[in-house]
Amino acid sequence: MRLLVVEDDANLNRQLCQALSDAGYVVDSATDGEEGHFLGDTEPYDAVILDIGLPEMDGLTVLEKWRADGRTMPVLMLTARDRWSDKVSGIDAGADDYVAKPFHTEEVLARLRALIRRAAGHASSEIEIGPVTLDTRQSKVMMNGELVKLTSHEYRLISYLMHHRGEIVSRTELIEHLYDQDFDRDSNTIEVFVGRLRKKLHSEVIETVRGLGYRM
Repeated sequence: MRLLVVEDDANLNRQLCQALSDAGYVVDSATDGEEGHFLGDTEPYDAVILDIGLPEMDGLTVLEKWRADGRTMPVLMLTARDRWSDKVSGIDAGADDYVAKPFHTEEVLARLRALIRRAAGHASSEIEIGPVTLDTRQSKVMMNGELVKLTSHEYRLISYLMHHRGEIVSRTELIEHLYDQDFDRDSNTIEVFVGRLRKKLHSEVIETVRGLGYRM
């Protein structure tokens, strides 16, 4: 999953990006509202962490512009603990959830997992497709109840496909959501990872839809 963090506090921004990267996400970041708005308007993020108090353009304005332009990605807003009015304004502007500062990183991660699951139509933290189970809370994949050892990129790939079960996901979409902007988009890495996953799962749960992409 590819996320965007828009936070002007450099230390907090860095801490959030590190925690999200450690949790297996691909993370882009911005430190002001204008840059954040541009990235959110042009890149396909699976979720966004957006601070309300931003320079150049405040978070509420950024969010309102995204929603007016039809951007539907889940947005988790960061608010000041004593400003209940910010929380109401954020929800009214189109935020999906909020966390008040100061917060525990684990809470942010849990709320993000829930937002991403709900956006994909899943209520439980575990997603099952045939013999394969994805545990989003612990970032694990199991086959017939047995843990499957995956690299971070293999996990990201199967996680994205399982969140979009039944859908045909193109190679381009996978690259856009699984890798940062510097990734070599002409490589055949996706095909390699799909092949490795099929071997590790001993299953054909990942279907190749010729000329279109992959489907679980």
